[in-house]
Amino acid sequence: ITMILVIDDEKNIRQSLKGTLEDEGYTVDTAESAEKALNLIADGNYKLIILDVLLPGMNGIEFLKKLREENNNIYVMVISGHATVDMAVEATKLGAYNFLEKPLNPDKLLLEVKNIFERIRIENEIESLRKLADADFEMVGNSTAMKKLREEIVKAAPTDGRVFIEGENGTGKELVARAIHRMSNRRNKPFVKINCAAIPKELIESELFGFEKGAFTGASFRKIGRIEEADTGTLFLDEVGDMSLDTQAKLLRVLEENELLRLGSNKPVKFDVRIISATNKNIMQEIDRGNFREDLYFRLKVIPVYVPPLRERKSDIPLLVNHFLRRFCGKNNKRLKTFDDSALELMKCYSWPGNIRELKNIVERAVIMSEKNVISEEEIKDYLLPQKDESKVFKFEDGLKVENKSLRDLTEEFQKKIIEKEFIKHKGNVSAVASSLKIDRANLHRKLKKFKIK
Repeated sequence: ITMILVIDDEKNIRQSLKGTLEDEGYTVDTAESAEKALNLIADGNYKLIILDVLLPGMNGIEFLKKLREENNNIYVMVISGHATVDMAVEATKLGAYNFLEKPLNPDKLLLEVKNIFERIRIENEIESLRKLADADFEMVGNSTAMKKLREEIVKAAPTDGRVFIEGENGTGKELVARAIHRMSNRRNKPFVKINCAAIPKELIESELFGFEKGAFTGASFRKIGRIEEADTGTLFLDEVGDMSLDTQAKLLRVLEENELLRLGSNKPVKFDVRIISATNKNIMQEIDRGNFREDLYFRLKVIPVYVPPLRERKSDIPLLVNHFLRRFCGKNNKRLKTFDDSALELMKCYSWPGNIRELKNIVERAVIMSEKNVISEEEIKDYLLPQKDESKVFKFEDGLKVENKSLRDLTEEFQKKIIEKEFIKHKGNVSAVASSLKIDRANLHRKLKKFKIK
């Protein structure tokens, strides 16, 4: 409800303002003192206060101070016939939208009120759009892994420390970056993303640092780079592991000095930007291979954050499925659908090589393609990739130490691990183990004795 509160100690002015504003369709309450007004505000939902600055008891300036301590969302229009310039300046400093002198011109008053409510409408619209955008980047899940991740975000967000996010493709690294920005002191400043893997090597520097007109053939105008765009906010370097070594060297210098040179310029530009980086690569391996600078890595990795793959947080799958169902059913104007228990169980058993991105795509496909309100396991099977039998997959890395061991020792150790794994799986049934490993029972018995497996 549109509500205006008029505060003035003169009854005639209160009644006059109330009548003028109600004639235009506004709903209006009045108060003859600041003290009474504070009580009304505690119970009301006012969008605008028209305040006489010279009041008996608590004056308008004291009222404004009190109001700002408790509520910063109400617009205030200050009016007075005897106020000094100093009082007008003080009221403005305390957040008054404007200052009108008595006697009030009704047309001017109504124009100012109209402008304020138009501003409120635009602010509400922007907030709705922001919430809609935030919904696209909502982090869903209550698993232990997600709780740990949220704790790390809460700790990292309020600082200016550079964050280095690691995780597989499709795990939601950008969601983490946006959550850190949204919870930071820079939340109302720009969030600028650059995908280092998507931009050709020869263009990445001009994208990051910008360029001056005439810097190269085709540079017919000055272009501000992403770092400058993010000034006072956050720059998200997505897939930073794909950045060329030349660009890495220049970025390192820029980050050390907090200033950059646009291409074609010799005039340094200072900036204040928080850097959040993300990669799906094993950066230590990339450093060993000479593909990534170690000094840049340690410059970027002040606060490390690991985003777990979906297979490590399968208890979150039903929550994620319901989240995506609501989103895509609404987006496609369809009645809200569900997955039956067997479909959900199948999805929980699946390994999700594409992580949340794959799950999201499959839910969207099911919403669009299924004609049923309850989506079955049979429908979902067609969407999932063929799975390997993970129980038959043995990884050399699983606990084997290569250093100072012969090939024979390593081979025997690997054999022991394979037999142990199958022995546990088949609950000590030697025949089942022999069948699974395609080995005769006598040979298996010898190996069980040799490796002391009981």
